[in-house]
Amino acid sequence: MIIFVLEIYYHPLYSTGISESSNFPRERYKLLYQALSVPQYAEDIKFITPEKVKIDLLYQVHQKTYVNNFLNGNLSKTEKRKIGLRPWTSDIVERTLLITGGSIQALDSAINNGISGNLAGGTHHAHYSHGAGYCIFNDIAVCAFYCKNNYKNFQNILIIDLDVHQGDGTASLLKKENSVFTFSIHCESNFPLKKENSDIDISLKKGTNDTDYLSVLYSNLKLLEKIEADIVFFQAGVDSLEKDKLGHMKMTNDGMKKRNKMILDFSKKKSCPVLVFMGGGYSEPIDHTIEAFRTLFIQCSEYI
Repeated sequence: MIIFVLEIYYHPLYSTGISESSNFPRERYKLLYQALSVPQYAEDIKFITPEKVKIDLLYQVHQKTYVNNFLNGNLSKTEKRKIGLRPWTSDIVERTLLITGGSIQALDSAINNGISGNLAGGTHHAHYSHGAGYCIFNDIAVCAFYCKNNYKNFQNILIIDLDVHQGDGTASLLKKENSVFTFSIHCESNFPLKKENSDIDISLKKGTNDTDYLSVLYSNLKLLEKIEADIVFFQAGVDSLEKDKLGHMKMTNDGMKKRNKMILDFSKKKSCPVLVFMGGGYSEPIDHTIEAFRTLFIQCSEYI
């Protein structure tokens, strides 16, 4: 009997490729990896080192000049400031290519095994010719084009983005793709200031709690049952937690666990494989973020 395990893509550069001086919580990747690497999960989770994404795949989504300027270290100070993650390290390019590559490989794994994830990614603020909000290349959009070009039986893609910040880059990059459906639940008064149009956008007020959030998600998943989908992309940011310094919401870890279960149950009902992108999480202390993500990936390991 073949027993599948949850394949998760991770590289130490996810953390060390960001400067210690950055205001970004770079340790969350390493801490989450450590939390999931304990013996009790050894039979359920397998970590795989990602390969760097092929540059041609980036050109399918992003402006060639922007891609090349980033790769060659020629972005302006203004462009770097808009992205964040400063001061940039010498490893920022390799880190970015590994994260995008990890998402591509997780897509392959999800299609083969039913579910997979990247211990990073979900970089939904990256646009055609610029990055923003800690996002350089939009791995969600890159995966969408890769999926459509390489898997003829997985042409209809449903993107469920539950990060507290709207996936403006994803919405913009995929708005002309009729076989890709973008759905976002986010905090209305939060980054980005200028929102793009997803196929469905649900803007919630600051301070939204578990009960109200889950009620909105439940009613909209009923609507999404009518959408034709071959695969679900789940941007699973946990920055709606009450302790998150950038979220302005009041969700608990228990509410987040129920949210994840709703997405996984929905996907199973539609017989869709699931590709999980980690998304945002900036709690203080960071332990709340780590616990929410640990719970997410344990739930994913039970999906198979």
